[in-house]
Amino acid sequence: MFDRQWPLLPAVMHKHYLNRPYSNDHTQVTGTINVWCARPLKLCAQILWRLKSIPPHSETDVPITVDFHSSPDNNHFRFERLFRFREKPHYRFSSVMEPIKDDLVVERMSGHIGWLLRYSWEDQKVKLKHQGYVICLGKLKIPLPVSWLIGKGYAEEWALDENRFAMCMHISHPWWGNSISMMVSS
Repeated sequence: MFDRQWPLLPAVMHKHYLNRPYSNDHTQVTGTINVWCARPLKLCAQILWRLKSIPPHSETDVPITVDFHSSPDNNHFRFERLFRFREKPHYRFSSVMEPIKDDLVVERMSGHIGWLLRYSWEDQKVKLKHQGYVICLGKLKIPLPVSWLIGKGYAEEWALDENRFAMCMHISHPWWGNSISMMVSS
């Protein structure tokens, strides 16, 4: 994904993106996360919990474990996130990063919905920039023009030191601003 930018990334990012395609590689990171969900989104929280999407919940200092898995059968990168909420049962959110071309990636979530994004290394940060949503049907990716309804995703990661990094992710909506925000440090 980073191509020529790979040598510019700090050591912790090399460790974070260590998994190789077509392998049985497994990497695990742990940390704490702050999750915030806008009130309008909480109105459909029950549906979102059942879809196993990004958790529609607000809580700070939530312990989180993220397992990154490769597969010997493809070049995908699977995320298994376990949120250990104090006020709710533990929650799993899984997704798969699938390279499309160059720095373009789709993050497939439950319900065949995918977030299309571009990875880049800018300003000493890994940046994940919104490119839209798609329905994923096997290799077929059908554009889903719902950014106006769901909002636009954005994320960035930066090194704290050689062994720790932080991440910030949010979905910005044109009507109510950030609908979901997460901040994690590992």
